Amino acid sequence: MILNSIAEKLKRQSKDDFKGRHFEAWLIVQAVTWYLRYLLSYRDLEEMFRVRGFEVDYSTINRWVLAYAPVIEKRLRPFRPPHWGSVRVDETYVKIRGKWRYLYCAVDKHGNPIDFLLTAKRDLDAAKCSFRKMLRDEPLLSPGKIGADGPNTFPSTIKTVADDGPLHLVTKHLQQGIESDHFRVKKNMPKISGFKSFRTACRTIAGFEAMLWLKKGFGLTGDWTVNDQNDLLAHLFGLQKVNKA
Repeated sequence: MILNSIAEKLKRQSKDDFKGRHFEAWLIVQAVTWYLRYLLSYRDLEEMFRVRGFEVDYSTINRWVLAYAPVIEKRLRPFRPPHWGSVRVDETYVKIRGKWRYLYCAVDKHGNPIDFLLTAKRDLDAAKCSFRKMLRDEPLLSPGKIGADGPNTFPSTIKTVADDGPLHLVTKHLQQGIESDHFRVKKNMPKISGFKSFRTACRTIAGFEAMLWLKKGFGLTGDWTVNDQNDLLAHLFGLQKVNKA
C-alpha cells in the first residue's frame, strides 16, 4: 500500500516529462533502461530500434540517457527500505577523461541500497560527504556497525560524522556483497578513456545505481521479475507499458 501511494504521487508529477520530444515516451524509457541495464552501446541500441522500424540516432539515445537516468534514480529513491543495524561502505575507481575518480557506495547488511556518491578525490572530505549523504534521508537511523575495507579515511570519518559513534568493522567477508555491487555497476561503464566529463559520469552512474536498486527489489519478498520492474518504471512515468515493441 505504501509503495502504491509513492508510485501514484510520482505518476502525477510526470505529466511534462516528455514534452517536446519527437518520440513516444515508452520508447525513450525503453532505450534508457536497456542502456542502463544491459551491456549495450548507444550504437547497439540504434541498430536494435532500426530492426523494430524506429530510426533513432545513437546520439539521441545518449541525450535521453543523460536526461532521464537521474530522473529514474530520483523517482526510485523513495522506494528504498529504511536501513538500520550495520551497513557496508566501500569505494571504487571510475575513469573520467582519462583520470581516476572515486565512487563511494553503501548498502545495509541485507544488501539493500543506501546511497552512493561520485567524488573527484579520495580523501577525508570526500568520505565525510558520502556519509552525510548516506544519513541525510534518515538521520534517526544512524548505523550501529559499519563495515569497511580499512582505508585510513574511514575510521576518522565514522567518528566525525556518525552521531552515535558506531563500531568500525574491518572485515573482508562483510565487503563481498558491496564489491559485487561495484562490479554490476561498473560493467556497463565506458571502457578505455572512460566518461567524457564529470557531469556525464554523475548522471549516467545515477542511472546504473538506480537500475541495481530496481533489480534488487527494494526488500520486497516473492518474485520480482523484469516485467515487474518495467511495470513500476512505466507507472512512475504515467505509461501503460515500457516495452510495446
